[in-house]
Amino acid sequence: MNMIQALNSALDVMMERDPDVLVFGEDVGYFGGVFRVTEGLQKKHGLTRCFDAPLTEGGIIGAAIGMGAYGLKPVPEIQFADYILPAYDQLVSEAARLRYRSNGEFCAPVTVRTPYGGGIFGGQTHSQSPEAIFAHVTGLKTVIPSNPYDAKGLLIASIECDDPVIFLEPKRLYNGPFYGRPDEELKTWDKSGLASADVPTGHYEVPLGRASIVREGSEVTVLAYGTMVHVAEAGIRDSGVDAELIDLRSIVPLDIDAITASVRKTGRCVILHEASRFGGFGGELSALVQERCFDHLRSPIQRIAGYDMPYPHAFEWDYFPGPIRLAEALQSAVEYR
Repeated sequence: MNMIQALNSALDVMMERDPDVLVFGEDVGYFGGVFRVTEGLQKKHGLTRCFDAPLTEGGIIGAAIGMGAYGLKPVPEIQFADYILPAYDQLVSEAARLRYRSNGEFCAPVTVRTPYGGGIFGGQTHSQSPEAIFAHVTGLKTVIPSNPYDAKGLLIASIECDDPVIFLEPKRLYNGPFYGRPDEELKTWDKSGLASADVPTGHYEVPLGRASIVREGSEVTVLAYGTMVHVAEAGIRDSGVDAELIDLRSIVPLDIDAITASVRKTGRCVILHEASRFGGFGGELSALVQERCFDHLRSPIQRIAGYDMPYPHAFEWDYFPGPIRLAEALQSAVEYR
């Protein structure tokens, strides 16, 4: 399966298993979603289980929170993560706080799906990576898959979780892996040769908060998630450095044990994410590594990220943190004295 099919399969499996699961959002019903992730669900499960909503992100999330408080398991879609900000107050003030403020009497089992990230010439309003503003909010989980197998398993785990989850889908990976080289011939997931494209048709979970070691290594630890996992693989190959690559899968909850064990082994750490550098989640990762691995570090922690500016259209590949920038950081880390 490609990632679109894997996500569609996850929704279908959960709607079949649990009549309380429902899907709604802008164009997700009859049209099947702008990226076709919900295609066929309305026809199969009916108009009350998969339906269209008005163009009102705050209303979509507010309605979903109410549904969750009454025992349903809504999976609303925000068409692009760039447009989730009108719903931010509902997510922060209501969804994230409901369990605490009701002393456990109510919860908000809402899984908010939304495509995020660049690499598609979407410009500043269809390319942003807002994960850090959600990771900062106590009570929200933030999940980011990098391949079809994880996408399905993580989405199922998110829906089955009784806490609100922000499920960020790297849209550059919907149809195939992307290694950060726009001039390369693109491969679809079925032609990629990657085991992560082999997706079971039935129910399975990938646990939240458990990172994956994509590549073992001894010289540097690279921390990445989403599209940047594949960019990191390319940068490691280009650098010639024996780097260990960790796909975080979720940033809240965070698998700090896997990170700590790897950095204590390699003695070096490079963090890669697509979002702007200042205030990005890489800063939190850097602080956590510093606090837990200070006596093991042999070089300064480095962060490779998007620049602190609006996401450009014409100069997308200058902004995009590609494999060349990562390779330079890896070589700098191992050469540091």
